[in-house]
Amino acid sequence: MKKISPLIILVIISALFIFYRFVDIPRYLAYDEVEFAKLALSLQNKPYIPYSSLATGHSTLYFYILLTSLKTFGVNVFALRFPAAIFGILSVLLFYLIMKKTFKQSNNETMKQLFPFFLTTVFLTSRWFLNFARFSFEATFLLFLELVSIYFLILANAKVTNFLRLGTPRLYFILSGLFAGLAFNSYTPGRIFFLLPLGFLLFKKQFNNLPAGRQGEIMKQLLLFLIPFVIVITPLTSYLLNNKDTRIDQQFFLRNHEMTVNEKVNGLWSNVSSTTLMLFTKGDMNGRHNYPGKPALNPILGILFIIGLLTSIKNYKDLYNKLFLFYFLISLFPALMTYPWENPNMLRTYTVIPAIVYFIGLSISEIFKITKQKYLWLIIIIIVFSSFYELRTYFKYQSTVFNQSFEIKLPLEKAIKVKTLL
Repeated sequence: MKKISPLIILVIISALFIFYRFVDIPRYLAYDEVEFAKLALSLQNKPYIPYSSLATGHSTLYFYILLTSLKTFGVNVFALRFPAAIFGILSVLLFYLIMKKTFKQSNNETMKQLFPFFLTTVFLTSRWFLNFARFSFEATFLLFLELVSIYFLILANAKVTNFLRLGTPRLYFILSGLFAGLAFNSYTPGRIFFLLPLGFLLFKKQFNNLPAGRQGEIMKQLLLFLIPFVIVITPLTSYLLNNKDTRIDQQFFLRNHEMTVNEKVNGLWSNVSSTTLMLFTKGDMNGRHNYPGKPALNPILGILFIIGLLTSIKNYKDLYNKLFLFYFLISLFPALMTYPWENPNMLRTYTVIPAIVYFIGLSISEIFKITKQKYLWLIIIIIVFSSFYELRTYFKYQSTVFNQSFEIKLPLEKAIKVKTLL
């Protein structure tokens, strides 16, 4: 019960926050939500297809799950948003399990038990996370798949590090590859996620200080990861080799042959600066993604994030610092490759949240070391205040913006029958 109780409590708290006034905030539907429902329903009673050109083009894995929800609960708002909510709750649990592994080095038993839970509540109460768990976009599904892959990767590494002579924990590598492949088949930014576990495994010799003679073992681990990954991505990859991905063609501005090199360089710099400012000064202006213009991080979390990021760069040789620095960069990359006027974008950078909260945790952990935990309760009070501030901003202020940003006022069952919504 001591091990299970934090998970049970997190499920209850997550469900309360995510399902509170679930069909009322947002009250109306986004145009994309209606298009997603149409895409999901178009898959019914047909052979499996890996990609659909509907709704500007999407791989279909998430939409088969969405179809199951619509068939189970009926064509309504609850059914449309239910999968995103469930994957949001599961993401919270996975994040907790990952934090338990990454911050287990504390000598204080209370800290070892409470800190991952405490940090997970920061993750859960972030407006950035909570917002997309409450309507029907694919972001929480992708986040869940990535976190599962990372979790099994960490388990595999822990097993190899502590029990090197006992052989490779094959199942963990296989599962990590499987979920990296599923991430490839989900929301478009997930197509590059596999570079994170693949890079981790390629540099395992450096990470784990394995003797040179164990390179054959590393190759076996790579194969255990790659075989399920390649099998899972084959249907979608085969389709994309013969057909254009319309969404990437529309958004990948570096492919635009009508733009000059100077325009592309300026566009890239604009994306870097606007994405950076999104965290601290000027956030996403899209009312579906954010309270328009409000930074993604409040001042408390922003300061802790900067301290933690600098600490991770300073201690770059640490295994988990490398892992989350790479995850941070991979998660920002898709937004940097889209047209400058599409940025800042808190949807396309959604999977950066775990890395940001990890850096916040790293910052708090360093403060504990320096102060020898003298100001433990003060820091806890500050973080609790930050969480209440985030929740208050979302439910009191950002929710009022939804009345204008979610433009479809019709019930879902009627909206899907209208040919032209806008």
